Amino acid sequence: MRAVIQRVLRARVTVSGQETGRIGPGLLIYVGIERGDSEAEVDYLAAKIPRLRVFANESGRMDLSIMDTGGEILSVSQFTLASRIRKGRRPDFTHAADPVAAEQFYLRFNQQLASTGIPVATGEFGAFMQVESINDGPVTFVVERSGSSCFSEA
Repeated sequence: MRAVIQRVLRARVTVSGQETGRIGPGLLIYVGIERGDSEAEVDYLAAKIPRLRVFANESGRMDLSIMDTGGEILSVSQFTLASRIRKGRRPDFTHAADPVAAEQFYLRFNQQLASTGIPVATGEFGAFMQVESINDGPVTFVVERSGSSCFSEA
């Protein structure tokens, strides 16, 4: 499982011209579920991300989490995060999870984030989406943990 996390001033996602999610200051999270991922990876990231200290304190040092700042989360499923580009020029998507399993894990991830009290807006799983954001910093992180790849985080 891989997540790209951006600290944003605001973000929104639309599907077929209809807005499905919008946030003010907070985190835009792109979520990719891979073959071999399990509830353990979902639970790990859902617990880790709200506690990441990626917001500045009064001295300008990154020392506050989204739980400290009262920010919001926009969670967007993005299967392309499971791609590999090792040879050639075309991405290989064979590492992406089966869509049925991936959707269940994505829903679980969002429910767990929301259970912390953070407002969570979402895109639409499996849809072609347009995402607009104003990155704050810019500040962007990649967090991953996978039972099936060599990129595991302990």
